Amino acid sequence: MNKKVAFYTLGCKLNFSETSTIARSFTNEGFDRVEFNEVADIYVINTCSVTENADKRFKSIVKQAQKVNPDAFVAAVGCYAQLKPQELADVNGVDLVLGATEKFNLTSYINELINNPERNRGAGEVHSCEIENADFYVGSYSIGDRTRAFLKVQDGCDYKCTYCTIPLARGISRSDTMESVIKNAKEIAAQDIKEIVLTGVNIGDYGKGEFGNKKHEHTFLDLVKELDQVEGIERLRISSIEPNLLKNETIDLVSKSRAFVPHFHIPLQSGNNDILKKMKRRYMRELYVDRVSKIKEVMPHACIGVDVIVGFPGETDEHFLDTYNFLNELDISYLHVFTYSERDNTEAAVMDGVVPKKVRAKRSKMLRGLSAKKRRAFYESQLGSTRIVLFESENKEGYIHGFTENYVKVKTPWNPELVNTLHEVELTKIDEDGMVRFDFVKTLAF
Repeated sequence: MNKKVAFYTLGCKLNFSETSTIARSFTNEGFDRVEFNEVADIYVINTCSVTENADKRFKSIVKQAQKVNPDAFVAAVGCYAQLKPQELADVNGVDLVLGATEKFNLTSYINELINNPERNRGAGEVHSCEIENADFYVGSYSIGDRTRAFLKVQDGCDYKCTYCTIPLARGISRSDTMESVIKNAKEIAAQDIKEIVLTGVNIGDYGKGEFGNKKHEHTFLDLVKELDQVEGIERLRISSIEPNLLKNETIDLVSKSRAFVPHFHIPLQSGNNDILKKMKRRYMRELYVDRVSKIKEVMPHACIGVDVIVGFPGETDEHFLDTYNFLNELDISYLHVFTYSERDNTEAAVMDGVVPKKVRAKRSKMLRGLSAKKRRAFYESQLGSTRIVLFESENKEGYIHGFTENYVKVKTPWNPELVNTLHEVELTKIDEDGMVRFDFVKTLAF
């Protein structure tokens, strides 16, 4: 009988795409994939290091696996496994910890453990390279549902933001080859998946490291041009791109594109220049205004999402209000708000001016409130317009949800025939739950 494997992913879309690739390697070797709450022989947890919360959740996820099958092997991979391998190995029930480069060879490590019954259970084995050696690229993509896939095009980061552990966890910036990205995109399209979301750590840096060194032939703009030509993909979405790497040419190309949608997610982190300098971000807020203005000039209906961190060391009430007012006046659509948390081995962790946790929580709440206001205003601005909706695959309390090309979330009574289909609709009103209702205009056959 085939052995069973289950996966749990913490963190970002990039982690989800890598979990999918690791899962396919197990399937190729004859393992059966099951849900994490089912009995499995092996439980794999793909870890995240971005927030304190993700660290804490790891232990409870290990306990969850042990409760279902106390005799199963538990493996930890990913960012936190690279940063704190011994800490994870010491968690009761963890058998194997693999770092940034080793995680893609998980099946061979697991087979070795399974075939070696003499090994000492209860002492987690660690295989974690020095992060300087994480200099090769492994392409991946995830197919979590029928409607969209996350396609990894780049990994690692050469930036030295003072709050961030990602360069320590994932290594230098490196990219997939253009040929491989296009091949993966065609494989996804062949499975009748309508939307691809491009992911990476710093995707605007695409091209760097595509030949295993700093020389590169291609840029992010080249990637966008090439992907736009791949037949069978109805939508391409850029997950997140640094403002200093989002060029006018890319914005113009998206505005005229066949498949790229008018939705940008652009990290800001602070609306105050003093704090941006302390964070070692590579732009000032004036550049951010310029990027938003350019997008809105060529795509007035574009959705713009913003990442922002509150409670960074040295952030006074004045700095925070500067950020709040800056975002309030900016023509953006929603915020992803992160409460600053200290990470070991980062410059910010030893900075003066620590903001009390209560103050951080209050600021976070204020910005989440602003985000709700911004999203509502954006949705209201779209009422009466005709948009194209791609419907999701889940029945949520008798409704099916979908997203327009510019990321307005819509709902209509559940109809299984709508799953993974595209329809032209007219947006009519905002429901009590904040989602948008619509009238069908026509079905789009592809």
